[in-house]
Amino acid sequence: MIANLMMYERPELQGAHARFWDLVRSALADNGIAAPETLSQDADANSVWTDPEMVLSQTCGMPYRLWLHGKVQLIGTPNYALQGCPAGYYRSAFVVRADDPRKDLKAYKDAVFAYNQAHSQSGYAAAFWHVKPLGFWFEQTFYSRGHVASAKAVAEGQADIAAIDAQTWRNFERYEAVAARLRVLEWTIPTPGLPLITALAQDKDAIFDVVAQAIVTLNDADRALLDFKGIERIPADAYLSIRNPDKQTP
Repeated sequence: MIANLMMYERPELQGAHARFWDLVRSALADNGIAAPETLSQDADANSVWTDPEMVLSQTCGMPYRLWLHGKVQLIGTPNYALQGCPAGYYRSAFVVRADDPRKDLKAYKDAVFAYNQAHSQSGYAAAFWHVKPLGFWFEQTFYSRGHVASAKAVAEGQADIAAIDAQTWRNFERYEAVAARLRVLEWTIPTPGLPLITALAQDKDAIFDVVAQAIVTLNDADRALLDFKGIERIPADAYLSIRNPDKQTP
């Protein structure tokens, strides 16, 4: 058995995630569903997502439609009540240095674009379809391996612009002093957020109910830390209908 919630994990949130999992695990046991005692927050994401004994994890929309559809079950999507987004949806912030005088995306045509993964919905695909109507895609790129690293790369001058998941950006502004050296240039359109998933053999509806109740039961301080406002049922078609980029950086 394995479970993790690593997509928005950071040191300041470890305790809240652990306490949330304690509630979920206890309720799962009451429903006859076995679950690991602790979250495997440092486990390889792909290994977790493809584990036939996965109880609970969170993935990105692009890996879901590329590789995981039909191999996992969607449980539901947490609602973080992100500004400008329907419940359960998110968008990406194009962040640039605060002192960069360029005022719109067209001016960044020859800039260095930092991206976390080429299979990231928020860090790559959303950015691609936002930029493409302007008649270009970034020829110079910086592969950061993570949203936080992308933002820091821009702040430190290794890149000029990055697309950051709105929830990650919210936490970056809260916890990273370097955020003061950045500003949001534009936002992408909202798309379905990061869904919770489980293995094919699990009872996804029972797990949905357990997670929904755990969000309500969680103490106010932890709920505020994690920005949990609820969980939404977003159909698979809403994820699968989003186009993948027709050009990807190696």
